[in-house]
Amino acid sequence: MPDDIPIEWPLYGATPSRAGRGADTDGGPSGNEWRFEAGGPVFSSPAVADGTVYVGSYDTHLHAIDAEDGTERWRFGTGDWVNSSPAVAGNNVYVGSNDGSLYAVDSAEGTERWQVETGDPVYSSPAVRDGTVYVGSHDGCVYATPVSE
Repeated sequence: MPDDIPIEWPLYGATPSRAGRGADTDGGPSGNEWRFEAGGPVFSSPAVADGTVYVGSYDTHLHAIDAEDGTERWRFGTGDWVNSSPAVAGNNVYVGSNDGSLYAVDSAEGTERWQVETGDPVYSSPAVRDGTVYVGSHDGCVYATPVSE
């Protein structure tokens, strides 16, 4: 397997360059292994890192789901629905919300590390590179925020 194909899928598009491909380690799909029912529609693309699936929902939460059995590890509430696809980097999960904020959430505990208000909904999927998280907002701006652990 080439070194540039990730086993995990920590953000939309798999890699910071959004290459959009991952490794096929089991020969292909074999049907549903589990099903997680969020409290609302899911438009967010999931991110997968360290055995956890992270996905946003219109139920106003970012969900952390065990990749093996589909049980919820934690949920983090925002002020409105989440259709932004999360990005995982280091010990943080970054996700935008319709409440107009970008959130950094502790990936193990599901607690808020920080929040940046943009003033308008954040539908964009964050990208993390070289210590900075980038995200677009409905206000017509792109935000660059330093990553902090």
